[in-house]
Amino acid sequence: MSDKQLKPSTTETGKKPMEVLRPPVDVYEDASGITLHADLPGVSRDKLNIQVDQDTLLIEGEAALDLPTEIEVLYADIRTAYYQRRFALSSELDSGNIEASLRDGVLTLHIPKQEVHRPRKVEVRTD
Repeated sequence: MSDKQLKPSTTETGKKPMEVLRPPVDVYEDASGITLHADLPGVSRDKLNIQVDQDTLLIEGEAALDLPTEIEVLYADIRTAYYQRRFALSSELDSGNIEASLRDGVLTLHIPKQEVHRPRKVEVRTD
């Protein structure tokens, strides 16, 4: 799995382009597959997009402040953040069975290895 180059993006509404932030991601591999932990502070489940297209994993999310419609912001230290990260997936991984969870601003993805690529124990018979 390798990190792919990012391209500027637009918001969900298609309005002005936003600065794309690259979230920090920790990647761990074990016998069952790969686990990713991505820091996406302020991103809610409904503003999170995870897609797999052939051998590419795309993670994007928008952290927006929920303000009442009657309030006009004159100055804000905190801006809307748009996160995006792409990874190339190995053919050893089973991208059809990815499990995802989001808790306290941390996205956890588990991508299992295909059964044929998992280590297995070979039983030895005695004749």
